[in-house]
Amino acid sequence: MPDLLLELFSEEIPARMQARAAADLKRLVTDHLVEAGLTYASAGAFATPRRLTLTLTDLPDATQAVREERKGPRTDAPEKAIEGFLRATGLSREALEVRNDKKGQVYFAVIEKPGRPADAVVAEAVEAAVRGFPWPKSMRWGSGSLRWVRPLARILCQLSDEAGHRTVPVSVEGIEAGAETEGHRFMNRGPISVAGFEDYETKLRTHNVILDPEERAERIWHDATQRAFAAGLELVEDKGLLAEVAGLVEWPVVLMGEIGQEFLGLPPEVLQTSMREHQKFFSVRAPETGRIERFVTVANIETRDAGATILAGNRKVLAARLSDAKFFWENDLRKVADKGIEGMETMAAPLANVVFHEKLGTQAERVARIAALAREIAPAVGADPDLAEQAARVAKADLASEMVYEFPELQGIMGAHYARAAGLPAPVAAACETHYRPLGRSDAVPEEPVAIAVALADKIDMLTGFWAIGEKPTGSGDPFALRRAALGVIRTILHHDIRRPLFEAAIGALNAHVDAIIRRDRRLLLEETKLAEALGGLDGDVVEAGTKLLSERVAAAEAEIAASTGHTLVALVDLASFIDDRLKVLMRDEGLRHDVIDAVAGRAQRDVVAVRVAKARAMQAFLDTEDGTNLLAAYRRASNIVAAEEKKDGRAYDAAPDPARAAEPAEQALFEALETLAPRVETALKAEDFGEAMAAMAALRAPVDTFFDDVTVNGDDAGLRENRLCLLNALRALMRRVAAWDAIQD
Repeated sequence: MPDLLLELFSEEIPARMQARAAADLKRLVTDHLVEAGLTYASAGAFATPRRLTLTLTDLPDATQAVREERKGPRTDAPEKAIEGFLRATGLSREALEVRNDKKGQVYFAVIEKPGRPADAVVAEAVEAAVRGFPWPKSMRWGSGSLRWVRPLARILCQLSDEAGHRTVPVSVEGIEAGAETEGHRFMNRGPISVAGFEDYETKLRTHNVILDPEERAERIWHDATQRAFAAGLELVEDKGLLAEVAGLVEWPVVLMGEIGQEFLGLPPEVLQTSMREHQKFFSVRAPETGRIERFVTVANIETRDAGATILAGNRKVLAARLSDAKFFWENDLRKVADKGIEGMETMAAPLANVVFHEKLGTQAERVARIAALAREIAPAVGADPDLAEQAARVAKADLASEMVYEFPELQGIMGAHYARAAGLPAPVAAACETHYRPLGRSDAVPEEPVAIAVALADKIDMLTGFWAIGEKPTGSGDPFALRRAALGVIRTILHHDIRRPLFEAAIGALNAHVDAIIRRDRRLLLEETKLAEALGGLDGDVVEAGTKLLSERVAAAEAEIAASTGHTLVALVDLASFIDDRLKVLMRDEGLRHDVIDAVAGRAQRDVVAVRVAKARAMQAFLDTEDGTNLLAAYRRASNIVAAEEKKDGRAYDAAPDPARAAEPAEQALFEALETLAPRVETALKAEDFGEAMAAMAALRAPVDTFFDDVTVNGDDAGLRENRLCLLNALRALMRRVAAWDAIQD
């Protein structure tokens, strides 16, 4: 059975596109082959800057012949129906068979497709893949119509088996497939003849090309860490940069260079960001101090001077880049150094002229809202209110700095540096750096109380603000990252087990947004009214029309003010539902069952987030035990009996059952168990100890089982029947105090 080797050789493919392109090539070719009837044992896809490669093993020599029968219309059917069947099958009427059916004589089409050689099917698959390749960006060149990410130069397409190696006859826009590839662009130019994948990979390596991107990345990381270790330093891990650099070279050569002494005083994050973004350099730091002292670059060529010329050029370019960074850093420091809160507020002053959102005001207005909100939240998270407010006032000051303007990804990080330079307390600096967190599912949440208060205030202001103006996520669209903000609030509450409610803060924030929007509308109306008065000398009709329009807008604004409380309430309910959906996603990701999540919905005592998750965890653990399974079955039996009798009798059995009327020992035992365990359950719920609540309910298992074994609920005595139904209702009510057991599925 033959193996396939396919290579599409072109000019440089951008590193960011290579992994996806290799996967797309594999998908397009294999899907076409399988659909045509060619299976395979294994597949491998690789990418280098100049080639996409696919290898498949154990393809059959040909597709299997196929015989298909299709039942058609009756022989006396309308002519149009018969003609449609002929078109669908591609046969003439003479080729159809007539067979007897229970409804009469029917046409049958027998379609036989002979097997096709693998070469022909592979050629079709390759051509279709090349012509329909989903590059994010592509180009045309020459006079042809083919589009590729960069000009396509060669196609190597070969089938290999015990009999030898043969080229598959593929032709795309004048490019004929062959059995040749090329080695390294500079170190081993020229065509290379290959015979099968093993020969191909081996010859590429001898011609200075490492085919596997993972191997290139491993080689870069190994050589770079060894060079750093030899110098008594350590390489700063950067997986994203490693993957990108592995896509820039076919033959990685690791070189380590020095950073000019004049730049070593820059913050490590500035050096690392500048080198990564502009030069694709890795940072090398001193383990003791964390200071970035050297850089690692990866060349695509071995040189006679062991890279000395390359490093000299890199140092020159790096010095120019770092000179700019040094200039920005020093300018920013002059504004804040040893000037305390005033220095940071001076840096933040330009934010008054930066619009956050046209309906939500400027960044400075947003900072003022966050500061007030952080002060309100501080006691709930154990933070000092004064420090929380101060931290919120300066947390976004670095957005106006020259450094963050040049490197936006350093926002927060630079704020911490500037806060420390200004002499502000350590908790304030920590809040500047971490209040954006968490930025993703794997990102850490803030740990210091002041930072927690500012982070929650920042995200609650975002959520309530955009809900106040009706800018909510729709479908997959979330331009303001509100889903991430909601998850950030949830994760922070869970991580720190925040049990004091934050809803009051959210209500206050939402009201503040609504009031600000209305005040802004009133101010604009006032300005327009003054303008109309100034234009009083115009034609009377014009003034009358303008005055009428302004009156209508004033009336609308007044109505909005009157309805603002209702608007706030509706928005808050909708926002709570949105956060609830994010919480459910987080709980499912944790492995909690969807029915357990539904069972604890809406049953929080003090904080909807922390309580629901704790309760869901305890409930799922309880249901995984034998006691949990049996008690659930007992609950269902009790609930079903009570519900059925209530429906039949047209009344509720919610009165308190009378222990004195218990006629059977099993009945008395259940009364005693409920009397003993109900206070224990209530105490556990108040303490939010849901494990204890579940353990208390587990003690009901034995008396409930005995009750159903020994007691007839619907007996002849009406008084006993009513008392027993009320007893089962009491059992149901107690269990429902913990969760909605009806939501649990088998």
